Amino acid sequence: MTHATPGMADDPPDDDTHTALAARLGLVVGRLNRRIRIDGRESVPPLQLSALVTVEQRGPLRLSELARREAVTAPTMSRVLAALDDQGLVVRTVDPDDARGVLITLSAKGAEVLKEVRNHRTALVARRLGRLDAAQLAAVHDALPALEALLVDDAANPGTDRV
Repeated sequence: MTHATPGMADDPPDDDTHTALAARLGLVVGRLNRRIRIDGRESVPPLQLSALVTVEQRGPLRLSELARREAVTAPTMSRVLAALDDQGLVVRTVDPDDARGVLITLSAKGAEVLKEVRNHRTALVARRLGRLDAAQLAAVHDALPALEALLVDDAANPGTDRV
């Protein structure tokens, strides 16, 4: 299934087309994400949740590495980790390569919280998808590979794709 988009038929897209598409996509993704966060009413704030996901995917991590990946300062990440630690969502262990350093890993409780948040968010999106007609659902399905490709980090600058 293909969809004709002005300026995107057989001609290579120009910078104006990319800019307009980027603005529209950013608005839609941002608003959908905000709706999901609002409807989700998670007990874990967005930066803490993001840090948990990063630790899950990339851990164990030192505070400095986690701060860099989350694009925040080390003092900010220190406060985030203190809150996560207080809730029992992360585990701090001594870095075996440097006894002065600490490695952050996800606790069992942290993994459970992430699972619950993901399940709840999936249900919220599924309800929204249920409002679409068959053609709109097919369009979303067909767009997923391209949207997923947008998530690939720039290998030279990991973390620079965050706003």
